[in-house]
Amino acid sequence: MSLAAYCVICCRRIGTSTPPPKRDTYWREIRNIIKFTGSLLLGGSLFLTYEVLALKKSLTLDTQVVEREKMKSYIYLHTVSLDNRENHGIVYQARKELHKAVRKVLATSAKILRNPFAAPFSTVDIEDHECALWLLLRKSRSGDKTEQLEAVQEMSETHHWHDYQYRIIAQACDPRVLIGLARSKESDLRFFLPPPPLPSLKEDSSIEEELRQLLASLPQTELDECTQYFTSLALNESSQSLAAQKGGLWCFGGNGLPYAESFGEVPSATVEMFCLEAIVKHSEISTHCDKIKANGGLQLLQRLYQFHKDCPKVQRNIMRIIGNMALNEHLHSPIVRSGWVSIVAEAMKSHHIMKVSHAARILANLDRETVQEKYQDGVYVLHPQHRTSQPIRADVLFIHGLMGAAFKTWRQQDSEQVVIEKALEDEDRYTTCWPKTWLARDCPALRIISVEYDTTLSDWRARCPMERKSIAFRSNELLRKLRAAGVGDRPMIWISHSMGGLLVKKMLLEASKKPEMSTVINNTRGIIFYSVPHHGSHLAEYSVNIRYLLFPSLEVKELSKDSPALKALQDDFLEFAKDKNFQVLSFVETLPTYIGSMIKLHVVPVESADLGIGDLIPVDVNHLNICKPKKKDAFLYQRTLRFIRETLAKDLEN
Repeated sequence: MSLAAYCVICCRRIGTSTPPPKRDTYWREIRNIIKFTGSLLLGGSLFLTYEVLALKKSLTLDTQVVEREKMKSYIYLHTVSLDNRENHGIVYQARKELHKAVRKVLATSAKILRNPFAAPFSTVDIEDHECALWLLLRKSRSGDKTEQLEAVQEMSETHHWHDYQYRIIAQACDPRVLIGLARSKESDLRFFLPPPPLPSLKEDSSIEEELRQLLASLPQTELDECTQYFTSLALNESSQSLAAQKGGLWCFGGNGLPYAESFGEVPSATVEMFCLEAIVKHSEISTHCDKIKANGGLQLLQRLYQFHKDCPKVQRNIMRIIGNMALNEHLHSPIVRSGWVSIVAEAMKSHHIMKVSHAARILANLDRETVQEKYQDGVYVLHPQHRTSQPIRADVLFIHGLMGAAFKTWRQQDSEQVVIEKALEDEDRYTTCWPKTWLARDCPALRIISVEYDTTLSDWRARCPMERKSIAFRSNELLRKLRAAGVGDRPMIWISHSMGGLLVKKMLLEASKKPEMSTVINNTRGIIFYSVPHHGSHLAEYSVNIRYLLFPSLEVKELSKDSPALKALQDDFLEFAKDKNFQVLSFVETLPTYIGSMIKLHVVPVESADLGIGDLIPVDVNHLNICKPKKKDAFLYQRTLRFIRETLAKDLEN
């Protein structure tokens, strides 16, 4: 009863009680706000936690790459999604803003704490299938050289990516990776960004005029007579006066057999060729290369290269200049930034042997990761021209002869009637270079080098009237270039044609007198001579052709049978070769050679081709075809291959 009475009294008090004071209402509202805010904070925290956990599925990104990415002006994606729900949804916008914040935090913390996040994982918004790309990019930046090279190889073997993925690598990789990709045989050209836009030409100016200005800006010191000659000719004469002066005909050596160029047809291109010839000589001097770069030469040469897409002679001379500049390591960065690696990478895909070989020389000089040697102008590697895992055990060097070339001398025999004029007209016709194709395939462990130097039959047709180089001068010049290319570091065989054999003999004799060249002698295993006039040639007696009867070149004079220098060279080398026990194989022609349309001449008779040691094999071909096998199973090639394998057997096995 007492309990019931107490409940009744409480109920009456509640029913008659007054409304609560306003202060109670105020705190209740605050409690409600706190509950609502707490829910928002909790939900936001859960959302952030979810996003962070989702981001942990991605990979490490070096924030130095992020910093560079922020400075890039290129666009990866060329299209955008048309799905409005994807582009304008709340979740999409939230993720986008969150990831921007994450990137800013990563970059800022890296600067403050000096921690580029190279080892721990930082995160960006990428799909699972993107991980391989970014992992390769990170691997390519590894301090471990082996890992870096493996990453480049894996990139070059990847062909299933989308365009934007190749573009990401192109923009984010460093110059070492870019050069490595350019030297990798299977690399996709999408790895290489187009060269930066070229500066506009000055008003009322032309490429020819700017090329002349570049040439005029170069120092005129430390120049030989031929460089001075070409520089003066290019700067002081107009294209019309050049045509009149030379009667519409002038001869260039360039990289191949000499050829004639008509001034009446392309006068501006002819003057450009003179300028380029002079700049090639200037580019052999390091300080002049700095001037070429400082005066915008890299961009101007690129403009000229693109303008003359259909003129391989101009393009080759331009690549000679870039290859010479690449010998200077402090110029590697400007060469890469100016876009030349992209151009050279495309040239490496060409089917033209000369173009590929010039491009390979540039990249080899740029690639300091896998190449220690430096290839100066005129020294070309025919194999390997790309990065390879194949160990190189020995070298084979090809030295052409009078009026020969680094590539065409060693081409496959292309017709029964080969004359000099036909070869001159067909300078742009590319045939198989058997050392690059057959020999490289049969002996992949060889480094195959071909040497280029200019020779003439007569001073009337000399590229430079002042250039009168003896065999002794040329041998010292070539020996210096070959030693810079690492010749002498491995066992080697010399292969020479005609006057090239005299150069080989002179180089070996000169190397024997210099202690720093002793490795060249010690590693020489054998020599192959293709119709080398050890005792002189009838060519010197006839002076070749009616228009060459006056002023035969110095090279031709030295080939005469009564030449004291030639006799002394033969006597000295024969004794030297016997002492060193060099293996020797000689071939000699038995058929006469047509020189022009008027003279039929047996250039090197059998008795002159006899060195006095080794085998001498007569072959029923003329002087030009003695080094050009008709096909791979021809006797000339098979006997040459057998000699190389037998002479280098122990070295190739090891």
